[in-house]
Amino acid sequence: MVRRRVDFAARVVAWQAEHGRNDLPWQNTRDPYRVWLSEIMLQQTQVVTVMGYFERFLTRFPDVQALAAGTLDEVLGLWSGLGYYSRARNLHRCAQEVVARHGGAFPPRAAVLETLPGIGRSTAAAIASLCFGERVAILDANVKRVVTRALGFDGDLAQAANVRALWDAAMELLPTGTQAATQMPRYTQGMMDLGATVCLPKRPDCVACPVQVDCVAAKAGDPQRYPVRSRTLKRSSQSLWLLWARTDDGAVWLDKRPTPGVWAGLHCLPLFDSEAALKAAVPASRRARLEPLPVFTHVLTHKDLFLHTWRLPLEGRDAQWEQGAWVDARNWPALGLPAPIRKLLQQTPVA
Repeated sequence: MVRRRVDFAARVVAWQAEHGRNDLPWQNTRDPYRVWLSEIMLQQTQVVTVMGYFERFLTRFPDVQALAAGTLDEVLGLWSGLGYYSRARNLHRCAQEVVARHGGAFPPRAAVLETLPGIGRSTAAAIASLCFGERVAILDANVKRVVTRALGFDGDLAQAANVRALWDAAMELLPTGTQAATQMPRYTQGMMDLGATVCLPKRPDCVACPVQVDCVAAKAGDPQRYPVRSRTLKRSSQSLWLLWARTDDGAVWLDKRPTPGVWAGLHCLPLFDSEAALKAAVPASRRARLEPLPVFTHVLTHKDLFLHTWRLPLEGRDAQWEQGAWVDARNWPALGLPAPIRKLLQQTPVA
């Protein structure tokens, strides 16, 4: 067993050097700022989506000091469309703490990184291993799949005790010996690459896998059995009504969503729980101008939002609501907006 685990790490390292991904903009660097930024952006988001956001973010915030000095609205504006906006809020808070508590330098140890906002155990390990060579295991969704299949780990990951056991097992697979620190960056990247390109959830390419020879799941011919998780979150749905008040010169009324709640901290069209509530918020003299638009669905991770939009064309800005303000057409595109609201506003209403 010990020999097999030594071989496991060596095979992953050799495979990554020859076949792994080595051309992504956040690779081939020991800069913890870039690695951290990419790790946060890649959480539940595909690489192809992240690429453009990553480059735009670096253009505006080239280092952690610049990000800490920026405003949350700027951060949310650049993040708009990536979803899971708590990541952006934590990103900003984390940058400020790195500057305030650590002199603008990311701590080199995973245990300390994990104390920062928005950095969990796996993300902390990724930064520490990729940038500083610390011998710590990552265990994101892709790597969980690789490890459980390789070891035939069939513990139910809906149970915390089994997750802890899997962390222990992942630690035992790490490189050992005098070269461990220098091998850790490539090993960690290799585990990420295997999960993303070879050990796929469906139709894994076992023939191309460097650890197939010792993989329990591959030998059994049933890799899709792993990982085991009995508890799944049920999908729910919610209907919301949006008031799209727009003036002739293109200004729109936006207010900032409260925290917590849907789209917390983002600028949004006024939201209502019913059509009646929306209409009640419009002055009686202007209700005849209200125009319903087709209902559209916005899919979140575990919820479907059914969005009912009512457009209200106005000549000037004399109409006011309790929360929010009129935002000029040249200014709202830079704000942090939920993706469906941005898409809606980008339409040109018929006069």
